[in-house]
Amino acid sequence: MFFVLSKTLGVMLFPTNFLIGVGMLGAVLVATRFARLGRKCLIASVALLAICAYSPIGFLLLYPLESRFPPWDPARGAPAGVIVLGGSIDADLSAAHGVPVTSTAGDRMIVTAELARLYPDARIVYSGGTANLVFDGPREADYADKMFESLGIPKTRLLMERSSRNTYENAELSKALLAPKSRERWLLVTSAFHMPRSVGLFRKAGFNIEPYPVDWRVGSRADLLTFTDIAGDGLARTDLAVREWIGLLAYRVTGKIDELFPGPVEH
Repeated sequence: MFFVLSKTLGVMLFPTNFLIGVGMLGAVLVATRFARLGRKCLIASVALLAICAYSPIGFLLLYPLESRFPPWDPARGAPAGVIVLGGSIDADLSAAHGVPVTSTAGDRMIVTAELARLYPDARIVYSGGTANLVFDGPREADYADKMFESLGIPKTRLLMERSSRNTYENAELSKALLAPKSRERWLLVTSAFHMPRSVGLFRKAGFNIEPYPVDWRVGSRADLLTFTDIAGDGLARTDLAVREWIGLLAYRVTGKIDELFPGPVEH
């Protein structure tokens, strides 16, 4: 049920979708006896879309997510393995073209390949199935192994978890698949904005991972006052940030994480 709600109600709450919906409602109301309300809806929709598109609001919402965890410190030695979360591969496009096609989170794959080179004894795990709501189509993991091999990681080092549909299942299924020992150190590679939610879910699953954030969308604090000249970029950032904050709130309310905003712990 949670997965279905996240793909229906959750998607409808993304600012772009929600505000376009308000505008469409306003357009309909203009032709009725509620025309005054309809005009207000139209004005509010356009104004708020412009704010989301051009103002720094996307940067402001993403920055606390991305700065929550510091870069990983290699001083403690080599990890037992690296878990990279799905989101790097567009499974549908990959299936259509017969080759791995990366999404906007391709950094996750590149950094994992570099970690595999630095730590030749570490196991490499890709956790990613399909996020499709209805059609059980191609899985990310079916193409991730081919990409890793092209980046120089032999297949013998790879372990593909192909059943997860969201981050909650990434954590639960990775724990079940790997059965990590108490003293093993595992790195978790995912986008910096996605790390707080991911860490909270892995902790709740009893999997003590070490965050390795990548794929930043905000540069320095100076970006927090930067306006955007391409509407699509600003809307995408705002939607991305709101999705993460909604996810954190939803997982906290349902008890899937123990903190609203998981952060670093002292070793």
